Amino acid sequence: MMSIKLPLWLRFVLLVGVVVFAAGAGLLGYRYYSRPVTLTVAVGSIDGEAAKAMSAIAGELVSTNAPVRLKVIDSGTALEAAAAFSAGKVDLAVVRGDVGDLSQAQAVVVVSHMVVLIIAPPGSPIDSIDSLKGRAVGVVGGVANAKIVDVLTKEYDLARAKVAFKNLALTDVRQAIQSKQVSALLVVIPLAEKYLSLVRGFFQLDHKKVPILIPIESAGAIAENERAFESFDVPKGTLRGSPPVPEDDLTTLRTSLYLVAQKKLGTDLVTSLTEAIMSARRNLLREQPIFAQITAPSTDQDAYLPLHPGAAAVYNSTTQSFMDEYGNWFYLTPMVLGGAATVLAAAWKFLGIGGPATPQGPLDTLYALARRVRNVDTEAELSAIEEEIDNILKAERAKAASGDESAVDAVTLNVAAHRLENLIHDRRALLANKPSVASAA
Repeated sequence: MMSIKLPLWLRFVLLVGVVVFAAGAGLLGYRYYSRPVTLTVAVGSIDGEAAKAMSAIAGELVSTNAPVRLKVIDSGTALEAAAAFSAGKVDLAVVRGDVGDLSQAQAVVVVSHMVVLIIAPPGSPIDSIDSLKGRAVGVVGGVANAKIVDVLTKEYDLARAKVAFKNLALTDVRQAIQSKQVSALLVVIPLAEKYLSLVRGFFQLDHKKVPILIPIESAGAIAENERAFESFDVPKGTLRGSPPVPEDDLTTLRTSLYLVAQKKLGTDLVTSLTEAIMSARRNLLREQPIFAQITAPSTDQDAYLPLHPGAAAVYNSTTQSFMDEYGNWFYLTPMVLGGAATVLAAAWKFLGIGGPATPQGPLDTLYALARRVRNVDTEAELSAIEEEIDNILKAERAKAASGDESAVDAVTLNVAAHRLENLIHDRRALLANKPSVASAA
């Protein structure tokens, strides 16, 4: 079959098209691979501060061009955030360890520790849980603290003691105390100045009036049975005052506020998320000291909330080393470069540019003379071709006689020359018949 050689300009256009297509596909692939991953995170608190804090972290991740981004969904309360997480509606959630269904949760970071405070107004005779008998306790945070209320009721048999718990909205707390609707408050807060100031603001205080903190003496026993809690000593003077409140370290309960991830999230993705959050924490700490409470969860195997493997890689310093992460590139790069070189060579050959000219030998010249013989129109041209053949044969015989190894052997030359003689003979006969054919016409 005859091969059709494309024009140079068409070959060039085709090659440019292939290169542009390959470059575009490579760019799209790179952008797809390197694009930031956005994860949804449910968060909720009665004062809205949890959503603000996570939004600040989300903004920091954007400003530092982190590989993971957060879309914050304010669920209103910690309970609703936990419900959205357990229903699989979000990838992450900020939840308390004692609230909601956390069976699919794995810890990423501890956002804060939440301390249980039972507080009586200044001048109150209440100084222990037993002295709450027959009184009402206002629960700030409502149903989010239902677990704590249930635990305290069982431990101290508060139902028999006729202790009533009344859920209070944040805006109703001060009025409930002043009107003596409640005799004490139960709040669960981080021990940060912002929240301690909020608690002090519930009461009309002066230098002579200080609130009373009520200890939970059975905190250790409760923590053994309820792993969401731990025994904790509130430091002396936490609420300030004169004398300081408390006057000495005071035993109570503490739970943790976690950022949790769904188990199905990939290890590498959560590793990137954990590193990005810990980096954002360092940057935000200068402006908002509350971020100092962000810490690593327990890495123990029997921790209350299991640690996500991606987060564990960060805290246990088992993230991939440079060679682990890029070792394959050292192996694959020579192969990729070799493949690229092959493609470039094929493209160069396709264009047919710069190819070394192949020197013509005597046989090539003889074969070219065959094409000329078929197209001559005069006897003189045939005679000139015969002379060229004779010259080629003489030159090759001279080479052979001088021992030149590049000389074509005599047999091959004779075969080629014999073929040419036959072609010349046939062409002469054809030329000789032309006039007689014309006259006959």
